[in-house]
Amino acid sequence: MANPFFEGKTLLVAFEGWNDAAEGASGLLKHLVSELDAEVMAAVDPEDYYDFQFSRPTVSNDEDGQREINWPGAELLRSSKQAAEENPRFADLFFLIGNEPARRWKSFSAEIMEFVEDCEIDQVIFLGAVPSDSPHTRSIKVSRSSQSPVIRRQLAIEPSEYEGPVGIISVLAMSLEEAAIPSVALWAPVPHYVHNSPSPKATLSLLIELETLLGLQFNHGTLGDDAFAWERGIDELAENDEDLAAYVTQLESARDAADESAGSAESLALEFEKFLAQEDGSNDSGEKNLGN
Repeated sequence: MANPFFEGKTLLVAFEGWNDAAEGASGLLKHLVSELDAEVMAAVDPEDYYDFQFSRPTVSNDEDGQREINWPGAELLRSSKQAAEENPRFADLFFLIGNEPARRWKSFSAEIMEFVEDCEIDQVIFLGAVPSDSPHTRSIKVSRSSQSPVIRRQLAIEPSEYEGPVGIISVLAMSLEEAAIPSVALWAPVPHYVHNSPSPKATLSLLIELETLLGLQFNHGTLGDDAFAWERGIDELAENDEDLAAYVTQLESARDAADESAGSAESLALEFEKFLAQEDGSNDSGEKNLGN
């Protein structure tokens, strides 16, 4: 069932680069754009925002065998009419995907806000992936963050205490908050020792979390099999590298201990809630007996 907050026109955003470890976030948006046959609505001018020595253009052959240059940039897309016929709610899904800009972030943000206003977007979901001290053998726990106090209360999100460098996602999120357009970011932690290669496991984890928020079911394609193969491939590397194997074991122990501690705290909280409920029941019963 859909979360009421995520009904209406929703923009999904991912940028390749600093906020996209192992291509976990951009990989998800590319998957959805392909599955929903999304169509390009608008694009930013790459000359305005990109350093081509940093984000180099690529050359490829088109369907006719002609050479063409593909420039870095960012595009706004919308689900196709065919996808909307399959599920009417797909018609409300928009996508912003591209490279993180290298310069003029304020102007870039202003241009994206024009897209958001023109499309009458109701809310935005950012997708990101970050390197972390997490073992590849354990589940990827996607976290949520939001600039909006209302959304933090609604989704039970603690306010971020982070101070330091940020990516374009944070800049856009603050622009959205100033415009009273709510947003939330989903972050997938990726093992830092393998964050340079694409991680279908991170992409799949983000997809499942996104489905939970939207109350929608997407075609997972081969992501499940790809995630299994990715994990098995790292296992094989560790089998031939004693240092890596020892390090993974260390991370596993730390993760398991943290999970056990969190589980104990949750159990304690549940027990306390039961105790309070029993106390309330006893008080109610006592009051009725006194009244007889």
